[in-house]
Amino acid sequence: MNVASIIGLIGMLLLVGSWIPQTLETIRTRHCPLNLQFIVIYVTASTLLTLYAYFQRDWIFFVLNFLAALQSAVNLVVKLTEREATPER
Repeated sequence: MNVASIIGLIGMLLLVGSWIPQTLETIRTRHCPLNLQFIVIYVTASTLLTLYAYFQRDWIFFVLNFLAALQSAVNLVVKLTEREATPER
């Protein structure tokens, strides 16, 4: 493994690691504070970048974008299934 691959791997691990606490909180609370349109665009973009990285044989960016798509898909599912808070009477 060359120096550039090691630097890319460390960057990927740091970036993915920073998403983990927010994703776990989203799952735990079943609430996603993000805008729905943002999530849909992010899932689409990450999926397309995952495919691009696969075809380019760039495994660091493949894994990074795959995990980004997965994390944003979790946000999308939570956002679509969360209920609006209704005022108590």
